[in-house]
Amino acid sequence: MKLLVHYYFRAVCFLFLTAKVFGQAPATENKITYLDAAWAETNSENYQYIRLVEDYYSDKKLYKVKDYYKSKTLQMIGTSSSRDNIIEEGQFIYYYENGNKELTVSYLNGKKTGKEFSWYENGNVKSEIEYFENTDGQHLFKINNYWNPQKEQKVTNGNGDYEYSKGHFEQGGKVKNGYPDGIWKGKNIDQKYSFTESYENGKLVSGVSIDSLNVEHSYNVVNQGAVPKKGIESFYTYVAREMSTYMMNFDGFNGQKMLLSFIVAKDGSLTEPKIIRGVHPMLDEKAMKIIKKAKKWNPGLVRGMPVKFLYSLPLTLGESKP
Repeated sequence: MKLLVHYYFRAVCFLFLTAKVFGQAPATENKITYLDAAWAETNSENYQYIRLVEDYYSDKKLYKVKDYYKSKTLQMIGTSSSRDNIIEEGQFIYYYENGNKELTVSYLNGKKTGKEFSWYENGNVKSEIEYFENTDGQHLFKINNYWNPQKEQKVTNGNGDYEYSKGHFEQGGKVKNGYPDGIWKGKNIDQKYSFTESYENGKLVSGVSIDSLNVEHSYNVVNQGAVPKKGIESFYTYVAREMSTYMMNFDGFNGQKMLLSFIVAKDGSLTEPKIIRGVHPMLDEKAMKIIKKAKKWNPGLVRGMPVKFLYSLPLTLGESKP
């Protein structure tokens, strides 16, 4: 009983703290999620960030979202068109843990649009980058201006030498008319790989990465998402067929929406299914079993190397598509 009382006291104290620190709305109207260093959902013992969605239990077009460092200082503020699977809309502001502004940018349906301004942790200006769609509907960006940590402007009006470094990742190369041009090189110290890429007027011509085992991987696309081997429509059909058979034992659930997520592992297997928004405990459990039984996908690739890929799957019960 002593342990139970101690745990209850900690929980009450934390809820009281979050109600005071993380917003004015009643705690019952907001939702708090714990996130790890990779921004994946975790528990209250192993988190690095806290996400607060205001008015989570109300039906709205936009939801205010705030992310906090473990120290309870603000990391990000913006709005999302979804309360469960964050889809950025409008202006977002990001902060360093010391309180200085890191970056400001606007989003449209989850994609950056317009000019992005960023600063170094000491407050010095860093870069101006512009995001847009071309006539083919491709989402592109231009590097307009860039200053190095020594306050030297290295890219002016889209021309010069650009360097990017954040955490364990760094890359750099020539910029011409705002776009990468010529040879770019970089590395990821944490994941122990390096790469060399060739660009022509902003388009990747070819790339070669070298992994931790000194194995080379050739590619012509930097990021490639995980996909079912027979296509996404085939996967939706499989999920709908399995769910509809099971739903014959339930009444009144057609048309209800659920949201789940899972990891596509490096070997293409579907792992770690989670219910983000469920409809019924037994239906939720069935959905997770269906994911676990699914055939392997083609894994996601970053610079030609297989990576874990987080996939969110919205489902409308009784339909063959999400």
